[in-house]
Amino acid sequence: MTVYYVPALVYMGATIVLVSVILLLSSQLGRRRSTPEKMLPYECGVDPQGTMAVHYPIRFYVVAMIFIIFDIETVFLYPWAVVFRDLGWFGFVEMFLFAVILVIGLVYLYRKGALEWD
Repeated sequence: MTVYYVPALVYMGATIVLVSVILLLSSQLGRRRSTPEKMLPYECGVDPQGTMAVHYPIRFYVVAMIFIIFDIETVFLYPWAVVFRDLGWFGFVEMFLFAVILVIGLVYLYRKGALEWD
């Protein structure tokens, strides 16, 4: 059984050695000239304006968390669909309950106005 892992281990070892050599050569041969222009913050090719103390509305974070919740649903839905026939009715009921809980959460968010974008 371990014979199957030998090529992967050799490949991983070769990759680690190659990356280490590249990083070592880059640090030894590369030029390092710090200029004031290089030390400035970079924002999409435009000189930064204003201060960094910008406060974003909490709505951005709420929408991001809602996206993560429904993204996790998709992550669980795909493997379930692959083994759907092997799970039988038990797997169907379990995923149905999972989807119902998420739909209840979605209805709650809709009623609270979390999906409204002003």
